[in-house]
Amino acid sequence: MTSTSKNASVLLIGASRGLGYAIAEEYVNCGAQVVATVRGQARTALHDLQETVGGLLEIEHVDITVPDQVQALRQRLGSRTFDLLFVNAGVGVAETVADVATDEFVRLMVTNALSPMRVIETLGDVVPADGTIAIMSSGQGSVSNNHNGGFEIYRASKSALNQLMRSYAARHHDDPRTLLLMAPGWVKTDLGGPNARLTIDESIPNLVRTVDAQRGHTGLQYLDYQGNAVAW
Repeated sequence: MTSTSKNASVLLIGASRGLGYAIAEEYVNCGAQVVATVRGQARTALHDLQETVGGLLEIEHVDITVPDQVQALRQRLGSRTFDLLFVNAGVGVAETVADVATDEFVRLMVTNALSPMRVIETLGDVVPADGTIAIMSSGQGSVSNNHNGGFEIYRASKSALNQLMRSYAARHHDDPRTLLLMAPGWVKTDLGGPNARLTIDESIPNLVRTVDAQRGHTGLQYLDYQGNAVAW
């Protein structure tokens, strides 16, 4: 099958369920060759998908909070290259600064901000000069748009991720690759909850089309699933 996506080869970090699984499914349905990761050894919906897509999907195992595992994945990939590296990994809590435990605060910052950037530092060289590096951020990472508060620690972790990605882009200002921070909208997942505004089918196909449409646009953008710029 010839891929109908501009990104015919995809390395997707964090795809066992929710938005990550939906991104993997969307790309293989477009005929892209996808290497997608899960954290543990348990069977997931991604394994079920793998059995139905005729070799388009490979599964790797990595916990991005363990640098040695990320480095081991890099070694396993060898000389392979990918049109798109998409880092989709994150956890959420509803606590405020007033009630969050210190170890829980650290866990969110390590998982949502530090670890995705370490993945890019370690795996970024598998993306050629005309490729794309994307990270799943959130509209809640926008400082400008925070009018109602809530989910303070999650918001802070995504804002930290955005700032770190801007620093990465500044350090690599001569890099011709497309750099994206993506906001999928408030989606009905385990993280988003049952009261979220969007279904996965309303978010992810549009998000994938937005990512594909940006290929070749050098520099960093912070976009929502419909391709609109999100205020920093």
